[in-house]
Amino acid sequence: METALTRLVGVRRPIVQTGMGWVAGPRLVSATANAGALGVLASATMTPARLRDAVREVKSRTDAPFGVNLRADAGDARERVRIIVEEGVRVASFALAPSRELIAELKDAGVVVMPSVGARRHAEKVAAWGADAVVVQGGEGGGHTGDVATTVLLPQVVDAVDIPVVAAGGFHDGRGLVAALAFGAAGVAMGTRFLLTSDSTVPDVVKARYLAATVKDVTVTRAVDGLPHRMLRTEFVSALEASGRTRALAHAVRHAAGFRRLSGLTWRRMVRDGLALRHGKDLTWSQVLLAANTPMLLRSAMVDGRTDLGVMAAGQVAGVIDDLPSCAELVERIMKEAEEALTSLGRLDAAR
Repeated sequence: METALTRLVGVRRPIVQTGMGWVAGPRLVSATANAGALGVLASATMTPARLRDAVREVKSRTDAPFGVNLRADAGDARERVRIIVEEGVRVASFALAPSRELIAELKDAGVVVMPSVGARRHAEKVAAWGADAVVVQGGEGGGHTGDVATTVLLPQVVDAVDIPVVAAGGFHDGRGLVAALAFGAAGVAMGTRFLLTSDSTVPDVVKARYLAATVKDVTVTRAVDGLPHRMLRTEFVSALEASGRTRALAHAVRHAAGFRRLSGLTWRRMVRDGLALRHGKDLTWSQVLLAANTPMLLRSAMVDGRTDLGVMAAGQVAGVIDDLPSCAELVERIMKEAEEALTSLGRLDAAR
């Protein structure tokens, strides 16, 4: 299936696997790429040295195009951009809007720039700055999210910009892909669906928790870092919501210390990153620290398998997923379902 997305990035399927921290590592990304979709490596939880190693590991596993996801507000963003350029990565995606200068630097090197946005005005801004495509995530999506549904947000953005738009938030099958194309998107991006594959390195005990979840078990909370965050409802999340400020601050400092050791960041850098999220928002100091070390809370679950001590970001689709296919099986299934849906629509049209 050829779309503006497949032509832009050189993949065979209009499907993107999003850059989920601690989840989108070399194994998942290369499996996605080999399945014909666009795999995106998550770099925010990696040191620059580890990022370079991870990129090279993906390249050793596949000849297909893939991307790297970056935090635009990270203090070492330019160093990471340099690694992407030097290693010949095809796509740079961003969770926050990159600067005009960063976009220009990447485009000059032939890298496709594809930021993620949650509002029409953000899409208009990055498009004006030269972004090649944009991922639009509606409120159904996992992790940090907004409150506008994909079916409302997506057509707004499609009508507002002249670059390929990739739909995210609420997608997991071929019917969703066809629906996104009908809205004018050039493809879909999925996180939770790729997390729940046999190629994902997430511990089995965590995958089991996702598979057991119903739609009502997926919630949005501000307890982690003060921002709306969609995740599985667990005892730990409920405890965070019930914590007083003193307890929350102690909890934040403890986790921040752990992330500092793993990442090599200084306390000053961590607080600065937290303050970047605080700008214009009413966050407590404990939330500032939690904002800087939320990756540790994710790592506890996604790497260590501690569903009792970590958070599990999840899109609402977690409540309707009940299997663990390989990436190849998943992508082929989605494309078959999409073809069947299009054929069915063709029959309806012919019957008129």
